[in-house]
Amino acid sequence: MRRLLTLLGLLAVAGIAITWVNRDRLVLMGIETVAQRTMSAPLAASLPDGLHILLCGAGNPLPDPKRSGPCAVVMAGDNMVLVDAGSSAARNMAMLGVRADQIDAVVITHFHSDHIDGLGEFLLQRWGIGTQDTPTPVYGPAGIEDVVSGFNDAYARDIALRIAHHGPEVMRPQAAGGAAMPFPVPENGELHPVLELGDLKITSFRVDHGPVKPAVGYRFDYKGRSLAISGDTKRSSNLEAVNQGIDLLVHEAQNQEMINAVNRAAKAAGQTRMEQIAHDVVDYHTTPVEAAQSAAATNAKHLLYTHVAPALPFSFMNEVFKRGVDQVYDGPVTVGEDGTLASLPAGSDLIEIRQAGRVM
Repeated sequence: MRRLLTLLGLLAVAGIAITWVNRDRLVLMGIETVAQRTMSAPLAASLPDGLHILLCGAGNPLPDPKRSGPCAVVMAGDNMVLVDAGSSAARNMAMLGVRADQIDAVVITHFHSDHIDGLGEFLLQRWGIGTQDTPTPVYGPAGIEDVVSGFNDAYARDIALRIAHHGPEVMRPQAAGGAAMPFPVPENGELHPVLELGDLKITSFRVDHGPVKPAVGYRFDYKGRSLAISGDTKRSSNLEAVNQGIDLLVHEAQNQEMINAVNRAAKAAGQTRMEQIAHDVVDYHTTPVEAAQSAAATNAKHLLYTHVAPALPFSFMNEVFKRGVDQVYDGPVTVGEDGTLASLPAGSDLIEIRQAGRVM
C-alpha cells in the first residue's frame, strides 16, 4: 500500500510538472476552444422546430449576480428576434450560444434606460461580425426614431474608425447602426402586426406602465405555439384580453414586500433619493401574485417571471418571492434568471424549461 501511495504521489507530481511546462500551449488551446464554441453559436442547432425564448437578461436596474438588464431572444425556425436590449445583452447572448449576427430584428417594449442601455453595443456587435448589407431593424412604438438616432450618433466616430482600420469590405458602412421601424401603439383590445418572418408572426399590444408612455408588450405565434412578453406594466386587463389561451406568459414581477425591505435599507443608510425611488416604483409594476392572476385569466399553460425585482441572489429566495402565487394560479411557475430557456416544440403541447449552458 505504501508503495502504491508513493507511486500515485510521484505520478501526481509528474502531472503537475508536465502541465506547468506546457502551460502556454494549454492556455492557447483553451482560448481557441472557447472562441470556436462562441463563434459557432451552438444553441439554435440544438433546438427542435418550435417556438423558443432565451432570457439573456432577467433582471432590473438593481444589481443581481444572476440577472442582467432586460433582454430575451425569441427563436422560431431559422429566425431570431431580440426583445429589449438591457445591459450585457450582446455579451450574455454570446456566452449562451447566440451570435449577434443571428438576430433578424430588435423589438423594444418602452424607453426606460434599463431596456435599451445595451442596444448600442448589440448594434455594433451585429454589424461587426455580420454579413448583412443593411442596418439592424429596430421596432418600437413612436419615439424609437429618437432612440435609434441617438445610438447611431453616439457610435458614429467609433464606426468611422473601424471602417478606416479594417476597410469597407470587412466593416460595411451601409450596414452600420440601426434603422428605426416605428409603429402606432394599439388601442385596447387590439393586436398590431409588427413583423412576420416566415411562419413567425409578431404582434404588439398596449400595456399600462404609466406615467411611462408609450409602453407595449409583444405576442409571438409560430406553428400553433404562442408566447407573450409583458414588458413593464401594472396588471393589465388588456394583456389578458388579447392573449387568451397563450401557451407561455413571460411576465415582469416585482415583490412589493421585498422592495419595501430595500426601501427601509435605503432609509437606514441615509440614501433619501434611493428611498424615494424604491417607494415610487411600486405603483407601475406587477407583483408575482398579480402576474399569476393574469396567467390564470389568460389560461396560460406556464408562467415565467422576468424583470425580477428585487435581486434574488440565492435560489431559496424564489419561494418567498412567489408566496401566495399558488392560491391564484394552478399552473407551473418559473422564476427566470439569465440563461433560462423555454422551448415550445411545434406540433406538441409541451413546454420545457431549462438553463442553457454557457459556452465558456
